[in-house]
Amino acid sequence: MTTNDSTIAAVLDEVKSLADRFRESGTQAEERRWIPDENIELLEKAGVFRLNVPARFGGLEAPVADQVKVLSEIARADTATGWVAMIWLSSSWVPSLFPDAAQKEVYAEGSLKVSTGFTPTGTLTPEDGGYSLSGSWKWISGSRGADYGLLAALLTTPDGTPVPHAALVPFSELEIADDWQASAAAGTGSSTVSASGVKVPAHRVVSLLDVLAGTTGDRSNTGATGRNYAFVPFFMAQGASAYLGIARGAYELFLERLPGRGITYTSWTDQSQSPVTQIQVATAANKIAAAEALQETWLRLIQEHADAGTAPSVEERAAVRGKAGFAIQLAKEAVDELFEASGASVIMKDVPFQRYHRDLRGLALHALFAFHTNQEVHGRSILGLAPDTPFL
Repeated sequence: MTTNDSTIAAVLDEVKSLADRFRESGTQAEERRWIPDENIELLEKAGVFRLNVPARFGGLEAPVADQVKVLSEIARADTATGWVAMIWLSSSWVPSLFPDAAQKEVYAEGSLKVSTGFTPTGTLTPEDGGYSLSGSWKWISGSRGADYGLLAALLTTPDGTPVPHAALVPFSELEIADDWQASAAAGTGSSTVSASGVKVPAHRVVSLLDVLAGTTGDRSNTGATGRNYAFVPFFMAQGASAYLGIARGAYELFLERLPGRGITYTSWTDQSQSPVTQIQVATAANKIAAAEALQETWLRLIQEHADAGTAPSVEERAAVRGKAGFAIQLAKEAVDELFEASGASVIMKDVPFQRYHRDLRGLALHALFAFHTNQEVHGRSILGLAPDTPFL
């Protein structure tokens, strides 16, 4: 841990103790296309959704490295629960970038779950000193259990220019479609969310570009607080933790399943004695270990800047994207390696490993975490070119 706070350490210990219960829930989550309510209740009771809430509102205000440890443990135990927890926890930090009036509203209970849609597929219209929000947002993970939605929408300026903004809206004021039918990450409940003329007060709307740049006004979380993270590097760190946790969980499942297995149509009655299997296991183990070691580099970087009250350079931000994308690719390759070593029976739905494999490959297609996109951003920076994206 990066802190001596016993309360934060207790959250991690409690999550570890719940691993078997979360793992057993995986099939149910996939069948109902949403994680069991019990999982949410257990995470709430453990204090997971307090980790990003500011201390002044009764939260734990945990450093990002501590949050990552917790999130990786959840994802190791169950893919869908891990992904949803990552979305809710990472997004619950964002209201700390909003005006104080918004923070008081959304953090009032001391625990918070936020689902996010950063693609500006909605519109904001000035109305009665605030705004009216309309639109729809696809792929909103965790929408069926979130407290607030953080939704991107275009606001037209007086000169006619549409500018992306972010609006915080209670989920009680949004519509959730029953349209999540997916072959991967089925349990994440990543449904389409819609708003029709929802009233949003001005203090719950900020420029998305300002959020990305870390220049939102009326912030209480400024300077060398240890919590003033750069937006995209913070999200890359949180997101990568889920992928690495899933890979670690898949690796453990493979080893648990190995004893007593032979290799059909060969003389190997004990697969663990096969040199091919030995090479596959070692390759997977080292790819996961390499990804976890790489993770330490960006966690250290963003925390050092937060502690110093400085902002990472463009080059550093691009490097975080590139390294996180590479680590996620290593995690995916590790699980692919183990899948190839698992035999045909791995495709049966009563074998949990196949769900880890499908979910990791599906989630690796997420635009922000995609391998080639992030290597391009990093490579442009290395070569002295502009990153060509505001998502840094």
